[in-house]
Amino acid sequence: MATDAHDSGLAPPSPEEVGSAYDRFGPLYDLTQGTTAIHVGRWSADGAGPPATSLGKLADQAMNRQTDYYIDALAPGETDHVLDIGSGTGGPAVRLAERTGARVTGITVSETQVARSRERAAAASLTDRVTFALNDALELPYEDASFDAAWAIDSFAHIADRLRGLRQAWRVLPRGGRFLMTEFTRRGEPSRAQLDTLRQVWTSPPPLPLAEGVRLAYEAGFELERLENQTHDVIMNAEVMTVLYRDHHDEIRERYGLETTAAMDASIPLFRTFVRDHLGYFVYLLRKP
Repeated sequence: MATDAHDSGLAPPSPEEVGSAYDRFGPLYDLTQGTTAIHVGRWSADGAGPPATSLGKLADQAMNRQTDYYIDALAPGETDHVLDIGSGTGGPAVRLAERTGARVTGITVSETQVARSRERAAAASLTDRVTFALNDALELPYEDASFDAAWAIDSFAHIADRLRGLRQAWRVLPRGGRFLMTEFTRRGEPSRAQLDTLRQVWTSPPPLPLAEGVRLAYEAGFELERLENQTHDVIMNAEVMTVLYRDHHDEIRERYGLETTAAMDASIPLFRTFVRDHLGYFVYLLRKP
């Protein structure tokens, strides 16, 4: 029977391990998830745009739609300063700044992501408003109430101590400040093998049940403004990831070698069934009262 992160027997990943995984496998995520961001795409929403000429470009469109949904939900003003906790390769932070005029500070535990994010900001001529730094979400090096809003897109999945991460986000926001976060949740009782695969593929501790995640948000001091179930999108994301992995298999094997690729070959089918049968995906819009 599956258990929560603290008693599963699986050692939670350290921030250094998460950063190292993204440093090493960043090119793999480009091949299997798209290049505009590293988060679940919005597959089920209508959206205008040019026809996609490949599955990878379709994935990029889905991630951009999802980023736009997050921006509209958080609704920062042009004079706001937003903290992006787990900013990935910088696409969402740059997009937020372009659409709203807000300033954005992005943090990640991956050195290569910081470098790539800074290149994105420079390419968009936004280095005066969008900055990135190598920092840990559990030890934010910022003063209390130093940001107007914050978000954490798919990054809390790597954090075993959710309460500590939530309290850090609460601390750097003012009263009335909003915090948007996404959370992967556990449905049913996944096997130990499936949880091991999640640990291997995503460098993530076992996900918590939805009710536990909501409880932790309240315990950290937040009020819940909105909770949206987007589990259908994470399931679709895993299906697309599986197809893109197969389509780019030769390139992946050339980059990562036979042994690593063989391990991925064994993990991907189990990961796919875990997502289909046991993983939920929710968007929280929280407020500091």
